[in-house]
Amino acid sequence: MGSVLALSSSPGHQNWPFSTEPPLSRWDTHPRKDGRLPNPGSFHSLHRSCKDVFPHQIEGVKMIINKTLSSFFKVSHSLHLSAVSPSYYRFHVEHLQSDDYSKDKAPALIGEMDSSGSLNAHALLHLTERVRARTVFQTQQSQFVTWQFETEYRGSDFTAAVTVANPDILRESVILVAHFLQSVSSGLVLGGELVYHRGRAEEGGILTLAGQYSRPNWVATLNAGKGGAHASYYHRANKQIQVGVEFEASTRTQETTTSFGYQMELPEANMVFRGMINSRCIIGGVLEKRLSPLPATLIMGAFVNHRGDKLQVGLGVTVG
Repeated sequence: MGSVLALSSSPGHQNWPFSTEPPLSRWDTHPRKDGRLPNPGSFHSLHRSCKDVFPHQIEGVKMIINKTLSSFFKVSHSLHLSAVSPSYYRFHVEHLQSDDYSKDKAPALIGEMDSSGSLNAHALLHLTERVRARTVFQTQQSQFVTWQFETEYRGSDFTAAVTVANPDILRESVILVAHFLQSVSSGLVLGGELVYHRGRAEEGGILTLAGQYSRPNWVATLNAGKGGAHASYYHRANKQIQVGVEFEASTRTQETTTSFGYQMELPEANMVFRGMINSRCIIGGVLEKRLSPLPATLIMGAFVNHRGDKLQVGLGVTVG
């Protein structure tokens, strides 16, 4: 489980900030020259290397316009037209901050609203060099769907985080999530996740153990617990080609899925291609082409579900 925002995730390229996984950490997770063990990073990012290889499923026509208003303020407009899923317009805004713990600017306040009135709001605050707090609110039209608060502490060789999601005093319900990761060696990380849910009708907890072993060109990760198992393997063949294999099993749905994805970069042509195939007979691919010297990227994708006899074709343009 990567986040209480989505208890299960499907293979695919995710886009921050409202995906199920946050972006790669700004803390240094590489081996240190002094011989000390590195920080293992966030629990959310354990499978990130493999997931980034898979294409993000697109359908219909989509246009995104990004505009930087100042060094601390960015906005974007998204228009999605589809004959299958609902069409929408989405407005996205970011306020950036520069702190003393990084040379880069980090998103501090992020807001996103679509034409249906649904809102996503995200606030990130670095309290100290090692402690950060995060708040996320999600609404679906006029109804609150998610409100969660997270605090994370990053030690020299471990990461600990606690998340409180959807606390409701009137309904006597709450979701508590605790994460812990420890670097055992320069390539081995062990840890776990504990999810506790309390409501009027039910109460329970799920413990998931996690492990990751990484080398310079590949990363193997495994999560296993009462709720199921999630294993992934990422391998960088060379500068142009990356591959990933993912296996997911759920005890609740009694289903298993195996997926294979790859990414091919062609720097000379300013192109990136991502493809995937899984055990559910879904085959797909997305091609991204940078239209130099214009500040625009053309995105074309197609996904075929042979078992469900469905075809999805998408075309997108990103400006800025």
